[in-house]
Amino acid sequence: MHLIFRTLLLLIRSRRRPPVSVWDATSLPLKALPTDIDIALHINNGMYFSLMDLGRFDLLVRAGFWDMMRRRKWSPVVQAEQIAFRRSINLWQDYSLETRVLGLDDKCIWIEQRFVVDGEISVRGYVASRFIGPDGPVSNEEILAAVREELGEEMPADLEVPEWLHDWRVNIALPGSRKPAPHLW
Repeated sequence: MHLIFRTLLLLIRSRRRPPVSVWDATSLPLKALPTDIDIALHINNGMYFSLMDLGRFDLLVRAGFWDMMRRRKWSPVVQAEQIAFRRSINLWQDYSLETRVLGLDDKCIWIEQRFVVDGEISVRGYVASRFIGPDGPVSNEEILAAVREELGEEMPADLEVPEWLHDWRVNIALPGSRKPAPHLW
């Protein structure tokens, strides 16, 4: 697993950070490390997705969702993700990774993440995530019921996935894992 030691350290440190609601936006202060960069001395484009994992894990731990998820034997998985770049983040540069739940569609929980330097967005990504339990995919209804029951929180009514983002996920989706997906050019 990429960033395994950094992830384990984050899981420990996030427990010491102030608690949040699973519906809150969070900010994780980070620095561009030598292991994050490419030959151009800026964060490698592929590394951003791994760093985004850290922001989502920080939110889950601080909100109490991580412990709830582990008790239920749920695992987070990414169904689709996209990213857009505006400005490079260079070696040793400080930045924050901002993370928030955008909303839910019929299958996924949508998360927006931003890499922010000096109050300006440098990179923005969207992640469609799901949870897998012992019996397969966990429905959003089951997730919301668990959040209500264990964390005492209701999903805010104003959360909504933009239609263009939902359409994007539908349009790029591969067939389900039990259906054929032959490789033909």
